[in-house]
Amino acid sequence: MSVICFGEVLWDVLPKGEKIGGAPLNVALRLNSLNVNSTIISKVGNDQYGERLIEYLSENGQNHIIQKDKEHETGIVDVQIDRAGNASYTIKFPSAWDYIEYTPNLKNKVSRADYFIYGSLVNRNKESRTTLFKLLEVANYKVLDVNLRKPHYDMATLVDLMSYADFIKLNRDELEEVCSYLKGDTTTSVTEMLRLISEYTQTDHICVTQGACGVTLYHNGEFYHNTGFLVKVKDTVGAGDSFLAGYVSQLIQGKRPNMALDFACALAGLVASKAGANSLVSHEEINDLLWQG
Repeated sequence: MSVICFGEVLWDVLPKGEKIGGAPLNVALRLNSLNVNSTIISKVGNDQYGERLIEYLSENGQNHIIQKDKEHETGIVDVQIDRAGNASYTIKFPSAWDYIEYTPNLKNKVSRADYFIYGSLVNRNKESRTTLFKLLEVANYKVLDVNLRKPHYDMATLVDLMSYADFIKLNRDELEEVCSYLKGDTTTSVTEMLRLISEYTQTDHICVTQGACGVTLYHNGEFYHNTGFLVKVKDTVGAGDSFLAGYVSQLIQGKRPNMALDFACALAGLVASKAGANSLVSHEEINDLLWQG
């Protein structure tokens, strides 16, 4: 099985230093650590940040198709962490990843991959957005990772992206914002909001992460819930990305939804207990946490 991740690659500038980032890249790297064949498609600038990023991918055995942009710089995000470990982001615009160019090679790679994971943030600029929609036409199983970062999105485009997806991941705030756009009302329960999105987008596989309240999954008319695992949070950067990678890795193995959900939640909890999005997490740590849970 092979997975293509499409979207932003960048440097997160955190209070304690710089780290490789970007949701699609975080997902690809975590999949790679779980022994899933993943490739990241993106673009960097012709600068030192871009060179360092490509070098990092090569050193870590990460397959990549990284275009180079002579006019725009490699993406940078200023990340602030509050006392609870929650992250807020200031994302530089424009960046090289806003200009991912559609090519026959990209079309070929995506059409041959089993899974295609894409996010909402990469749609903030016309060129990358156009490329993405062309690739969605040839992709097989499509996974949308909703990442609403103000002011870098519009709801009409987001709903279009959701309608393409076979599986959608979003958080509670994003769920409420989407439902408010669709219906003008978010006073209903999480399960009712998930049903609304499923009916509107014709997608029967959706999950919503709810921080300390766990995760709710809707799959083929059934609901599953995981209350999360008790960990001491260091920061939440990349926890959602690792959740998605963990869940997809279990789908690939044919695991039942409840088992895939438990694995993904354990992995996300461990990432949140460590610094940065791409901290090392062993299979032993995941299994130990699952056993304790």
